[in-house]
Amino acid sequence: MIYKKELMLGGKKLSIETGKLAKLANGAVVVRYEDTMILATAVASKKPRENIDFFPLTIEYREKAYAAGKIPGGYFKREGRPSDNEVLSARLIDRPIRPLFPENFSNEIQIFVFVLSSDKENDPDVLGLIGASAALSISDIPFSGPIAAVRIGKIGGDFIINPTYLELERSDIDLVIAGTEESIVMVEGESREINENEIIQALELGHNQIKEIIKIQKELMADCGKPKMTIEIPAPDESLMNQVHELAASRLEQIVNIQEKTERSQALSDLVEELKTKLEEQYPESASLIVQELEEMQKNLVRAMILEQNKRLDGRKPDEIRPITCEIGLLPRTHGSALFTRGQTQALAVTTLGTKIDEQKMDALEGEFFKSYMLHYNFPPFCVGEVRPIRGTSRREVGHGNLAERALKKIIPGDSIFPYTIRVVSDVLESNGSSSMATVCAGSLSLMDAGVPVKDAVAGIAMGLVKEGDRVAILSDILGDEDHLGDMDFKVAGTSKGITSFQMDIKISGISLDIIRDALIQANKGRLHILEIMNQTISQPKAELSSYAPRIISMKVDNEFIGMIIGPGGRNIRDIIERTGAAIDINDDGIVTIASVDPENGYKAKQLIEDIIRQPEVGTVYTGKVKRIVTFGAFVEIMPGKEGLLHISQIDHQRVNRVEDVLKVGDEVQVKLLKIDDQGKLDLSRKALIERPPFSADDRPRFDRTKQ
Repeated sequence: MIYKKELMLGGKKLSIETGKLAKLANGAVVVRYEDTMILATAVASKKPRENIDFFPLTIEYREKAYAAGKIPGGYFKREGRPSDNEVLSARLIDRPIRPLFPENFSNEIQIFVFVLSSDKENDPDVLGLIGASAALSISDIPFSGPIAAVRIGKIGGDFIINPTYLELERSDIDLVIAGTEESIVMVEGESREINENEIIQALELGHNQIKEIIKIQKELMADCGKPKMTIEIPAPDESLMNQVHELAASRLEQIVNIQEKTERSQALSDLVEELKTKLEEQYPESASLIVQELEEMQKNLVRAMILEQNKRLDGRKPDEIRPITCEIGLLPRTHGSALFTRGQTQALAVTTLGTKIDEQKMDALEGEFFKSYMLHYNFPPFCVGEVRPIRGTSRREVGHGNLAERALKKIIPGDSIFPYTIRVVSDVLESNGSSSMATVCAGSLSLMDAGVPVKDAVAGIAMGLVKEGDRVAILSDILGDEDHLGDMDFKVAGTSKGITSFQMDIKISGISLDIIRDALIQANKGRLHILEIMNQTISQPKAELSSYAPRIISMKVDNEFIGMIIGPGGRNIRDIIERTGAAIDINDDGIVTIASVDPENGYKAKQLIEDIIRQPEVGTVYTGKVKRIVTFGAFVEIMPGKEGLLHISQIDHQRVNRVEDVLKVGDEVQVKLLKIDDQGKLDLSRKALIERPPFSADDRPRFDRTKQ
């Protein structure tokens, strides 16, 4: 039987349907918004996984090319590995859903979201989150939902529910909010330097819409929801737990007061090994239980220390920020570089400037487009003192890089001001909390060091939360352990004028708008403090680019001249590149971009292009090159791509029997343009530029008097 629920959302119909597709999954729904449709399925394994210390949840988000009436490119003509956009959409679904499963539930869960139809106007990512929640909610999988999500935009002072792609280009905000009926569980987005109050207003509006979407999910659950499966939670071994507490309590109190991360981690590791050894004979195969109990004890101690003593792991107060150092110009041959260190978190950011040729072509469901600014984030294992294999870019690296990229995007100058392709690479060298926000700071510094005319500096900060009932502590610039043991990770980046990027994830059932407001206000103070330190290192972009960066010259030509510049088979453009070494890109709109590390070569290429498009003028004298010789004259190229005929009678005042007696191929010769005929052919003269010799007796006509 097919069940369907609908509502109007942002002036458009949203529907959730089940019972028609993928009926063998534990739960499956189709979510439609206008002509954009997704299929979401949820499946759980029959038995729990044993001896694991993580929740085995997998989210797969895939965009089918047929959804937009396209055939995939490449040799195989089928969808390949997920794109960055698909990875980001999967993370968008994963983060708000993951905390809503029972703590002791260890069955493998796999959620698939397929984009089946795309109207190229409405983004399917929020539909994927709604679909994942609905599929879980009607299934027999334990889930503390439902949840829902909406996107909020703002154009001309008015908020918009689920703006289209075109509307987002004009919007001051691109905010995705997910939540339950009671509270908010996830926030992500970017903005054009808006203030904290505007974000709160957007969140209030979004949460009201979320409640309506959850209402139809609950109606669907009432119609066809399955009873939830029973979770068998093994009873803890009280004797083992008591011994762990007895042996570890006092030592653990000392360990959590060690302020240096490496020393604290080593002490905790030593304690774990010591307990395993002592208890192995009495409690065999209980190592994982010992580790879990120690972690729970550590969590309780750290949270109590923060709430009761107002003291954090490294001794700071809740709103205190770690020591910061900034350095620019570290790498002599790069175009711009910066090292940003905050406590034990360190990011090396390098800016590279390229040309239009270096732009990244993006092939998305909504169409193809090019990116002239990109940021890539790398998290090598040594930054946390670990050894592990490198198997390509991880989902975490894609997500953190995208967050930092969005934070800096609003200050990047447009092509009309700075016609370069910009790539920022952040290599995290040390990590103890908030490496993505360190990337924002380092990236901003490296852009200024490279001489990119950015509008302002950008800094980022990660906020944490410890909440026990009514007791709340908001933490600025959180450590890695505070993220792990706390309840929230709220990253906020922006300039001194406002917020440019944000991302909030929580590990509890939800938080109120009041807590979010307080966190934003505290984050603003921290951000301004960081910006002040960054500005002491560099407060304005450097006036000059690196001597190793390309110099770009832009010029506009009429479209009719584009083919002329390129030449037959690309002959003209290749000739200019070979003669100058410059990189040249020509757009369909007539914008010609010339890039060269040597400015003189760039201007030389510009002059050669101007020579090509310059129209010949009758009466003008040109220095040309003889290209070929025929019996009746020579063809002379007076400017690139433009040849004229120097007739044999126009070579000299004296009679010329053979052209080769005066000229040969490759000679440079000055000529005057006498005429341009109706077909555009050029008549040249060398004779017109040569002074006529004086008349002599030998030049007079001779008469044969014998014939008279």
